[in-house]
Amino acid sequence: RCAGRLEVLWKQQWGTVCDDSWDLSDAMVVCRQLDCGEALSAPGLAHFGQGTDHIWLDDMNCTGTEVDLSACRTRPWGEHNCNHEEDAGVVCSGNSCLHPSPCDPRRLCHVEREIKKPIKLQLVNGSSRCAGRVEVFYGHQWGTVCDDHWDMMAAEVVCRQLGCG
Repeated sequence: RCAGRLEVLWKQQWGTVCDDSWDLSDAMVVCRQLDCGEALSAPGLAHFGQGTDHIWLDDMNCTGTEVDLSACRTRPWGEHNCNHEEDAGVVCSGNSCLHPSPCDPRRLCHVEREIKKPIKLQLVNGSSRCAGRVEVFYGHQWGTVCDDHWDMMAAEVVCRQLGCG
């Protein structure tokens, strides 16, 4: 079963998610992102044990319709008022289709396993690694992203996913 303490990888370091405002809408996004079926519960209070080191996310506020956790409203990465007694978890309806693998820093990870279908992004031809044209890796090749309906919210998701603020 897909269940456990939620951990995310940011700046090549693992960290947990605080249970402040953590609810079923947040868990729905995680379960969908991990291809683990529907969210059954969103336990807090370190139900699956306490993490160590960083607490990366706090005050998650997903609507439940986001494609992945990085699209949800939250405090900035690394800003929190929690301790590990407040680590968030998820219980999903499906069985784990995940396999052990080291995660790329651009992917959200859960219980030290790689997301089955990550979206790899990169910025090219910019002045820094956090500026440039957005490209996505699909079908074994990099391609550009059409700007129809592109807005600041989409840009913020890309920046967060790439660890650029």
